Amino acid sequence: MAANVYASATDGGSGGDSAETRSGTGVRTAGATIDCPDVGSKLTSVPEQARGEVDKELALLDEQIAKAYQRLSESAQQVQQDPGFADNAVVNPLKEKRAATLERIAIAIDRVGDRPEGLEALAACTVEDGNEAPAQGEGQDGGDEQPAEEQGQAGQEQGNGQGQGANGGQAGNGPVAADFADIKSVQPNANDKGAASGGSFATSCGVNENGLFNSDNIIAAPGVTNGAHHFHDYVGNQSNNAFASDQDLAKAETSCDDQGDKSSYYWPVVRLQNGAQEQDAQKPGGGIEGNAGEIVTPKQVTLTFVGNPREKVTAMPRLLRIITGDAKSFVNGPANANASWSCTGFEDRQLKDKYPLCPQGSDVVRTFKFQSCWDGRNIDSANHRTHVAFADAAGNCPSGFRPIPQLVQRIVYDIDAPSLQDGGRTTPLFAVDSFPEQLHKPVTDHGDFINIFDEDLMGEMVDCINDGRKCGAGADGGQDPAPGEEPQEEPTKTPEAPQEEPTKTPEAPQEEPTKAPEAPQEEPTKTPDAPQNGNGGGKPGDQGDDGDDGKGGAAKPPADEPDPEPEPGDASTAPGGAQPEVKATASADGGNAAEQGGGSKNGDDEDADGLGDSQAVGQATSAAPTPSVPSRTEPQAVGQGGLADTGAQLWPAAAGAVLVIAGFVVLRRVRRSHM
Repeated sequence: MAANVYASATDGGSGGDSAETRSGTGVRTAGATIDCPDVGSKLTSVPEQARGEVDKELALLDEQIAKAYQRLSESAQQVQQDPGFADNAVVNPLKEKRAATLERIAIAIDRVGDRPEGLEALAACTVEDGNEAPAQGEGQDGGDEQPAEEQGQAGQEQGNGQGQGANGGQAGNGPVAADFADIKSVQPNANDKGAASGGSFATSCGVNENGLFNSDNIIAAPGVTNGAHHFHDYVGNQSNNAFASDQDLAKAETSCDDQGDKSSYYWPVVRLQNGAQEQDAQKPGGGIEGNAGEIVTPKQVTLTFVGNPREKVTAMPRLLRIITGDAKSFVNGPANANASWSCTGFEDRQLKDKYPLCPQGSDVVRTFKFQSCWDGRNIDSANHRTHVAFADAAGNCPSGFRPIPQLVQRIVYDIDAPSLQDGGRTTPLFAVDSFPEQLHKPVTDHGDFINIFDEDLMGEMVDCINDGRKCGAGADGGQDPAPGEEPQEEPTKTPEAPQEEPTKTPEAPQEEPTKAPEAPQEEPTKTPDAPQNGNGGGKPGDQGDDGDDGKGGAAKPPADEPDPEPEPGDASTAPGGAQPEVKATASADGGNAAEQGGGSKNGDDEDADGLGDSQAVGQATSAAPTPSVPSRTEPQAVGQGGLADTGAQLWPAAAGAVLVIAGFVVLRRVRRSHM
């Protein structure tokens, strides 16, 4: 992995110039951000006729904050020289612009309804220390959320005081070392509720491998280019942008396997702070607004709809819009935050305000559990929240709301734990895109969903969930190991279990036992070619990943070493990609192992051992892929088996040799007797 030569979480915290970064984007302030009241969340009632105009004015407020933050971040030297500079040059002009925008919002609403009271009080903003977390409070999930200070204890000291003088990150606005926590230090805290309608429906829509991105948000800022001020990954609907109409979305193509699902699923991209210049490096929403670095394509995305613990679910209305989490929760506080970060093998431990440091062999996981109660009338609301709600801890919906299928979105990334001790220079930091002033804090993570299932498929989903069945095109998608099961430290680099040599199976030398002299030259029997779409992931907790990690094969072990016994529970796999021809011996059961193509499967052709199409190490009937070699004869037992195997394979030759010698002796005696 390339070294990170850009500004890091330690810059300014250990004796360096706290006001500068090396990002090439200008001088940055030391850990400061802009804190403005969130007007959108306060507008719970906006007449439909005024909704479009109000949405555009709310987007303008976001743009004003972004530009003010940019001005502040480029004015560190002036702020240090003149304490009043920030107020005079940034905060006061911002207040004037916000006041004018708020007045236009009030006028737009007043034309068709009652003028909102108190908007003018929301104009003023302040400059805050970007290294201080917002005031803590209850999460929105009715008891599932754990206060951030409890789960983030392990990460509070990660920086050891580093990064407190600068905002860090490639663009100088985060993340910092204190934004990370070792997942092993987090106590199990997940609270999975049972479901009365206990089935599930999964849809498979890819991982955005085609690279569909934009910085729009059609839900919160329709008709506004760069309304999100950060880039989103999109799967499902392929026409989602700020200007797409409902008809455009309905006619769009979809990346989902089931073409009846044209829903739009989108979330902020994750980036490595490694100095890479992406397509948006010089664009609004990208590098210009502090979202810099290499965009990471997810390794796996699972989209599952589940039931309600108390009663059966009803169908979602078509074009229902749901936002879960709060993109501004770093300054707003955690009331609407719904971020959830973990690692494969540790998903009974969830972090809300920290990015996880995963052990080697474990992947980063971000999970969104969307609102599961609907008001029965509206597909959206003025603040994009009040038409849906979370069930309480017992599964009860608020009065007047009805349960709908709950979308659970699980996104997995193959990201190495960053090197906090050197601020990510050795192994880069990672973070979600965010509004510039939100400093890429993990608590700002959020997800968006627009329901565009066709009516029949939505009906199938509801019936499936209420009948307690598992259905859908993605029903066989990957799942995490049981909570508490730690992944192997180096699942793809286990020298004790070479992946390229076939496991111990007799080479069937008995085919011509009477031809003793030729026995050592027999060719081993070939098994069929290995599957070409094997699992290239090699990390526990992620099934169904058929990507290629591009790391090539492991070194071939010495020919004179026997195959060691695999360790129990070893789930390591051979690196992915197009597999070469397998040259291995037939198994003892007549070659059935070769037909399995790797991991064991049950009678329904489902993956029973959690390894997908990959090799199940340690299974006596498996046959791992080996590099293709020209057809030739070779001595038996070369690089295969131990002494017992060698003896078992050579005894027919030895017996034949004895018989030949005995025959010669008898023949000579007979000839002498006739002489």
